[in-house]
Amino acid sequence: MFKALVVEKDDSGYRTSLQSIDEAQLPEGDVTIQVSWSTLNYKDGLAITGKGPVVRKFPLTPGIDMAGTVIESSHSRWKEGDKVLLNGWGVGESHSGCLAQKARVKGDWLVPLPDKFSERQAMSIGTAGYTAMLCVMALEKHGIKPTDGEILVTGANGGVGSIAIILLKKMGYTVIASTGRLEEEAHLKSLGAAGIIDRKELSEPGRPLGKERWAGVVDSVGSTTLANACSTTKYAGAIAACGLAGGADLPVTVMPFILRGITLYGIDSVMAPLERRIEAWGRLAELLDISKLESNTTEVGLEEAIAVGPQLLEGKVRGRVVVDVNR
Repeated sequence: MFKALVVEKDDSGYRTSLQSIDEAQLPEGDVTIQVSWSTLNYKDGLAITGKGPVVRKFPLTPGIDMAGTVIESSHSRWKEGDKVLLNGWGVGESHSGCLAQKARVKGDWLVPLPDKFSERQAMSIGTAGYTAMLCVMALEKHGIKPTDGEILVTGANGGVGSIAIILLKKMGYTVIASTGRLEEEAHLKSLGAAGIIDRKELSEPGRPLGKERWAGVVDSVGSTTLANACSTTKYAGAIAACGLAGGADLPVTVMPFILRGITLYGIDSVMAPLERRIEAWGRLAELLDISKLESNTTEVGLEEAIAVGPQLLEGKVRGRVVVDVNR
């Protein structure tokens, strides 16, 4: 038996609780993992609260991220004792996930834990940080250089935004952070932001084509914020869009695309191929300042994660939350 969060839905409603699970209830897979640490992302908040159609089957253990040790494997790439991590692949949505002391998954979904990171540190990064790296890689491969101008990061206090700031600063870019929590200015500047703007500047409907400002953008908000980011990006600039915390709509015109030649990159971390995942985690190991990562991380126990879910959705959580599944 092991402990796990379980999401259930029946005639009495939707609920998440801490339960004891028999290993026989684990889903199909060719690798079984002793989970050491998990984490909470926006999608996990939706799964825990039921405020979004994330969970596709019931009952199910939420949690899209984990770091841990292989305890049983019939997969050719993995053996007992290997340190691994997992991000996405529908785990915590249609396949029971990682907010548990044990998990069983497909070996093809796993990435080796980089030597630089402990299991806890890897979950301080999690899908949010891995997605931030994919966004930064997209801007880099587009050819945007630090000398080209400012990079806008929206949703800056969230997991993606905060780690994007750390990475971009390390790479020499000038970062402007957009946030609704202006009281967090000192924290965001400690991560590497050169300046702060109120998210209200981007969340209200703007002009189809605004004054050029941004060489590039990392956006986790979507909706009007993303539309305004597009309309104010410089000629031949690029936006990496990875989230919809502000909404799934995109009220933008074609003008920024056909008159300024900007590029909008869609960043998917859930189904990204193994090669890209390994590249992203390698770059994270190369660039991420672990001391800044620690100041950006809060730790909770497994049952405590239930209460954090709604806080994530309300934008009340700073940076990253790691979950010690053994307490």
